[in-house]
Amino acid sequence: MTMSLEKCIRDIPDFPKPGILFRDITTLLNDKDAFREAVDSLCAMLKDVQIDCIVAAESRGFIFAGALAYQLRCGFAPIRKPGKLPYKTYRHTYELEYGEDALEIHQDAFPAGSKILVLDDLLATGGTTGAMISLVRKLKGEIAAVAFLIELTALNGRKKIEEYPVYSLIKY
Repeated sequence: MTMSLEKCIRDIPDFPKPGILFRDITTLLNDKDAFREAVDSLCAMLKDVQIDCIVAAESRGFIFAGALAYQLRCGFAPIRKPGKLPYKTYRHTYELEYGEDALEIHQDAFPAGSKILVLDDLLATGGTTGAMISLVRKLKGEIAAVAFLIELTALNGRKKIEEYPVYSLIKY
């Protein structure tokens, strides 16, 4: 990394609720050099991983998934909130610190046995990542790696996914 990407991420205290320090990546995204560096650095970290398809959850994960899929010459299968995908889907419901959420993937998102990169902008507690992994398993995909722009190490989300190779560009 030639520039400090951490300096391109804005901290917003007490969002979405008091006591939470939100890491806002919109400031990184609208800095053309920082965004390019982030994508290039993620690609460099993953260059030796065989990937057929990237899965990412909306919405910020999509931003990096499209760029990485293009650079790594692989497919991209979106994972979305319920009711957003037009074809037959599988759903996974999971617990959040403050409630429940669900994600869906098309039943034909990728062929069984595909090598999958699970990608998101941020690893916190691992709930969303765990849901994406469950959906990949339902489609009989082989998880090649899990990658993040940011990992919040104090929240220990990595412990939920440590059976897979995990890559994080920025750690707080």
